[in-house]
Amino acid sequence: MGAYERFVLPHLLALAMRSAVLVPFRKRVGSAASGRVLEIGVGPGLNLPFYGPDVREVIGIDPLLPLLRMAQARGLGTRFPVELVEAMSEQLPIDSKSIDTAVTTWTMCSVRDPASALREVARVLRPGGTLLFVEHGRAPDARVRWWQDALTPTWRRVAGGCHLNRPIEALISQAGFRTEGLHAAYVPGPKPFAYMYEGSARPE
Repeated sequence: MGAYERFVLPHLLALAMRSAVLVPFRKRVGSAASGRVLEIGVGPGLNLPFYGPDVREVIGIDPLLPLLRMAQARGLGTRFPVELVEAMSEQLPIDSKSIDTAVTTWTMCSVRDPASALREVARVLRPGGTLLFVEHGRAPDARVRWWQDALTPTWRRVAGGCHLNRPIEALISQAGFRTEGLHAAYVPGPKPFAYMYEGSARPE
């Protein structure tokens, strides 16, 4: 990992993810989570203030230590314990069937192997456990998809591996989840970056 990834990228990511457009998504995910929560790609901890009274504990996973340090500061004022772990989502250091709710928000775009990461989520969820997700990804419009495909090779090099064109619903389904209540739509902003998938899913 070079100097850009260690010192510059974490601050750029933290700044970008503070957008007010994303707050309603964070509120909905936070209020829907319950029990022992695993947040994959916790980043700077921007979801932590939004978790509701049904959350008993949050375990946050991220591969970037500078982001975990930011999350640690945000976790100090929460009413539930927060454990932060430097790890890759493809190899979760979590016991099988020990998590009530898994959360991913704008994470699957940059995971190196989203299929492996989602299989790991299925492994750690308890029977009846839920995956809550908000992700940006492949758009339904052919012209927007063309731009997503064209921009992704350069974009992922400067944005921490972020892919604009991942088919989020298909990835979740192919990993063995049954999607529930999926909502997909554009949010304000350049369309190649702004098609959002929001919903929940359970392992089949």
